[in-house]
Amino acid sequence: MHTEAEPLGDVANKLLFENELVRVWEMNLAPGERSDRHRHELPYLLCVLQGSRVDAEVDGRGRVEIPVQPGSVFFVPPGATETAINDSRDHFREILIELKKPGAEAVKLAVANMPETTPR
Repeated sequence: MHTEAEPLGDVANKLLFENELVRVWEMNLAPGERSDRHRHELPYLLCVLQGSRVDAEVDGRGRVEIPVQPGSVFFVPPGATETAINDSRDHFREILIELKKPGAEAVKLAVANMPETTPR
C-alpha cells in the first residue's frame, strides 16, 4: 500500500520533447520490469509501439490488466496515480504524449486499435 508521502517519479522513462503545448515521453519496460510510481496531472495519448500487454497498479483501484498491440492508442484523462508493469514475456514500448493545454470540456477514456479478445 502506498502513502501520499511517498515520492513520485516521471510518467515514463525518457523525456523526448517538450514545448508549451505537449510533453512527449518514451516508456520502455523489459519483461517483469515496473515503472516508477507516478501521477498523471495532464490528459495524455498513449501510443503502443511494441508489446502484448501492460498492467497498471492504480492507487485506490488495484491492478488493471490491459491487452495491447503495436498501434493501440489510448486517450486517458488526468488524475490517476499508478505504476506501469510489464507482466508479459514481451518487451513493452510506448510513446506517451501529455497535452499541456487541454480543452475545457470533461474528457473520457477512449481507445483505438485494440487486439481482439479471445474466449477463455
